[in-house]
Amino acid sequence: MKGLNNFFYFFFSFTWKNLFSRPLNLLLNLVLFALGVGLISLLLLINTQVTEKMENNFAGIDLVIGAKGSPLQMVLCNMYHIDPPTGNISTENARPFLNPDNPLIGKAVPLSIGDNYKGFRIVGTNDEIIDLYEAEFDMGTMWNGGTEVVIGSRTAEDTGLKLGDRFKSSHGLSNDIGMEHDDAADFVVVGILKKTNSVIDQLILCDTRAVWAVHDHDHSAEEDHKGHDHDEHDHEGHDHEGHDHEGHNHEGHDHEGHDHEGHDHTKKIAEKPFWEEDGQEITALLVQFRNRKNFRALNLGRNINENTDLMAANPAYEVLKLQGNIGIGVDMMRIIAMIIVFVSALSVFFSLVNSLKERKYELALMRSMGASRLLVFGLIMIEGAFIALLGYGVGLLLSHGGMSVFADMLEAEYRYGFEAWRFLKEEAYMLFAVILIGLVAAVVPAIMASTSDISTTLSEE
Repeated sequence: MKGLNNFFYFFFSFTWKNLFSRPLNLLLNLVLFALGVGLISLLLLINTQVTEKMENNFAGIDLVIGAKGSPLQMVLCNMYHIDPPTGNISTENARPFLNPDNPLIGKAVPLSIGDNYKGFRIVGTNDEIIDLYEAEFDMGTMWNGGTEVVIGSRTAEDTGLKLGDRFKSSHGLSNDIGMEHDDAADFVVVGILKKTNSVIDQLILCDTRAVWAVHDHDHSAEEDHKGHDHDEHDHEGHDHEGHDHEGHNHEGHDHEGHDHEGHDHTKKIAEKPFWEEDGQEITALLVQFRNRKNFRALNLGRNINENTDLMAANPAYEVLKLQGNIGIGVDMMRIIAMIIVFVSALSVFFSLVNSLKERKYELALMRSMGASRLLVFGLIMIEGAFIALLGYGVGLLLSHGGMSVFADMLEAEYRYGFEAWRFLKEEAYMLFAVILIGLVAAVVPAIMASTSDISTTLSEE
């Protein structure tokens, strides 16, 4: 056993010494292998995680219905929340799809998008969105109307919001200073969802009317400001006979509609469905068909596009088209990576051949002292495998380090989290492929070393 250990120690220490005796050659081989392996690994990491994000957010959605524009933009905005809306649609136009008696539609989830808090989108919707993404409550309860909100796990983690916390929304979808709705009611957190690894993790959800209330408040404040024009001391516009006590009642400012506790508006949702209100707008609808085999349902998107002022987009088709466009670039990068790996294999081959010229006397001496052809063959093969293995290790460090930078950029821009140090099974398969390439590159030099004539080599010296 001790003799076997000594043999392996000699075997690997000899190989290691030979590798580092030519540091520039070793560095060149490592750089080439690392670039090829790193690029392939990075493409695998990005492609795998982007595909997972897209699949997790499909949520069984058959159609996205919204304002006319780019169908891909509408899907990215309303399903993935990484693009601005194409516009708004009126409740009158949305009404037929929200009607629970619609024979083609099983579920239609409304979305009203336009505000944010610290970069996290505030989405006016209904409680069906929780079921759509199969989310569960970690703590708290569903909103009960007004300005109560339910937040995703990522939102809670990054903003520090807790149950009972209040905050002001900001206009727009990015965290711009000075865009806060200062005069509007505070939103109050009443529920926090468990992590789902879907887009709902990074949203702030509330009743559709809460979004309307914030913007109606802005419009009212603007109108007040315009109308306060200092011929406003005009007694027609400012009736002193009681300040119009019907509309401005001192017995409580009409406490049903105007809560004194911080303009909280946390009254219960009115019995009348929001979609029956005229003159209001939402951003889009996420639609699930009642029966996907129904011919009329399958043609619903085309009928909407041809016969209405709305636009319907098939998310599966749009995402597939997007992946196809991206896939061309990914395939090109993969081909480039394969070429680099091939060049690195050639580099290893020439490096080993050149090293044999420098070491042929040393190898001949080993043979003369009893080393078998097989041992010499094995030494050269192990060198090729070692170079490939070291290149693989450096390549993985480069790819996962690059993914870490890429993940930070995506997180800052889109709030999507990517795992930089997640290792894929494909990377394990790549290890065997890389070692095989190293061994193949070393075969010819190993044969040359093991079959060289000892007496001729020693006599030359």
